[in-house]
Amino acid sequence: MAKWINISTSTHQLKLFDGNKLIKTYPIAVGKILTPSPSGTYTIINKQRNPGGPFGVLWMGLSKPHYGIHGTNNPASIGKNVSHGCIRMYNHDVLDLSSRVSIGTSVVIHK
Repeated sequence: MAKWINISTSTHQLKLFDGNKLIKTYPIAVGKILTPSPSGTYTIINKQRNPGGPFGVLWMGLSKPHYGIHGTNNPASIGKNVSHGCIRMYNHDVLDLSSRVSIGTSVVIHK
């Protein structure tokens, strides 16, 4: 079975699955009304440690250009619609998730 990520923008949850078995659920922040997170199926195409700025300790780029799953320098934003479309996670959570998934992992984003 392959690991994949299911992101719900309405419940502010990122769920990691192995096939149809839920491995872990993480709280997230998502895009705001003017810059919503893009619905669709993408893949993780790169990982970058310590990207700087608002991206926290880790950036995982998606196959949709300019979008990714990343940490944050503003942990109070988790659980809200505040980003420019990216998926924000607590820094410790994005490190944990990154250690569990590889480049090529499928990411499904939906309401």
